[in-house]
Amino acid sequence: MQSFKSQESPVTKKSYTRADWQGGYQSLTQEFDYWIDDIEGQIPKELEGTLFRNGPGLLDVNGQPLHHPFDGDGMISKITFINGRAHFRNRFVRTTGYLAEQKAGKILYRGTFGTEKPGGWLANIFDFKLKNIANTNVIYWGGKLLALWEGAEAHRLDPYTLETLGNEYFNGVLSAGEAFAAHPRLEKNCNQDGDEPCLVNFSIKPGLSTTITIFELNSAGEIVRQQAHKIPGFSFIHDFVITPNYCIFFQNPVTFNPIPFALGIRAAGECIKFQPNQPTQILIIPRFPQEGQEKIKILETQSGFVFHHVNAFEVGEEVMIDSICYQDLLKVQPKSDFRQVDFEASSPGQLWRFYLNLKDQTVRRELIDGRCCEFASIHPANVGRSYRYLYIAAAHAETGNAPLQALLKIDLQSRERQFWSAAPRGFVGEPIFVPRPGSEKEDDGWVLALVYDAAHHRSDLVILDASDFSACAIARLHLKHHIPYGLHGSFTSEVFEEI
Repeated sequence: MQSFKSQESPVTKKSYTRADWQGGYQSLTQEFDYWIDDIEGQIPKELEGTLFRNGPGLLDVNGQPLHHPFDGDGMISKITFINGRAHFRNRFVRTTGYLAEQKAGKILYRGTFGTEKPGGWLANIFDFKLKNIANTNVIYWGGKLLALWEGAEAHRLDPYTLETLGNEYFNGVLSAGEAFAAHPRLEKNCNQDGDEPCLVNFSIKPGLSTTITIFELNSAGEIVRQQAHKIPGFSFIHDFVITPNYCIFFQNPVTFNPIPFALGIRAAGECIKFQPNQPTQILIIPRFPQEGQEKIKILETQSGFVFHHVNAFEVGEEVMIDSICYQDLLKVQPKSDFRQVDFEASSPGQLWRFYLNLKDQTVRRELIDGRCCEFASIHPANVGRSYRYLYIAAAHAETGNAPLQALLKIDLQSRERQFWSAAPRGFVGEPIFVPRPGSEKEDDGWVLALVYDAAHHRSDLVILDASDFSACAIARLHLKHHIPYGLHGSFTSEVFEEI
């Protein structure tokens, strides 16, 4: 079975040092609340609203190191823009597990990706309880601020203070422990709801077979549609895409051996094995199935692994999907140190387009960009629809695998690239595109991204002109501290700060 082949990397001078990159993986134990006064450039007056970010704020528990950063407790960062000024606030999500471990001063829970309780296998055997770490994404929807982690329910927060208010069950539709994934898709105009906005999300219940449940929420935050599908085999699905008619999932070719996990020898993430000789399956599920319509269509493509998608849209009988694809899944090794990762030894994520012909049931693919990249953003009005521009975090060098140090804008129509780099001592996170109020041009707005500055061991919030990456940053807001490398976030035009 053919797999996704990455570009060969010539021997070039590195744009980073490992020591600099490692600095972004130190815990931040303090919670801050201040106006940002150290600014290069000027914040655009039209930029008003709130940027929320989520990610693991703790990489250890009272000095006991976590085995994998994805096991870290979720910390929400909030940057509010108003009247040309910006205010910063951060706070940990007070999950049950976070409170218990902070009180005990030690690790009490097994982590999904490798962290085990001290005491060896005897302390971990037959312990299947995983901590809801609420560390992957944060969204404001239906008047509620929600911290998301795909393994369990959402946590509701106060959008002003970031205080944890409790678990969110959407008026009792979800039960305790039922998952609500970390990658919802917001459709600006849903045909089924009279062109009103709609939030689409899912949950995965893996096992010998996997159940995928799809939720659709109206603008009041109520679940108005729900459907469940059982598919054969174990699934590791982190993200999905939507179009006006479909929800689409990539079922990565992996297997899960539960025995080492049950015996306390390995964490759950260490029991997942990539199958390079098996195809990636693409699951196409109608959002509003008609009578007699196929409930689920499964197409196959080359073996590979996808964490994140960019977008999808329909053209006649075809569905186009843009995704960041890896040649394989980087295996979590027992007793390894994630800070010592060998970038050059693994394949990079690269941007591919998939063409799904629903009539002929065929899939073809095209490499859009071979540069190492992750965490893409587009104009929010174009989710599920045809679009021209995307913004993505990328490596500084054109080839090879490396930390993300740059931001790349790609014009999918002309294939023109624009590039902004924080190298050699800066490391970027997920960019967020914010449209200029009232603008009708797709790239008229700003791109916001957190950049870890190793030279000063702090993080900056960088504001770029989305229409012209070649210019210098419009503004660079220097925080008083660093923010550990995060995962996902969102922007809302709502302002949550007392003036």
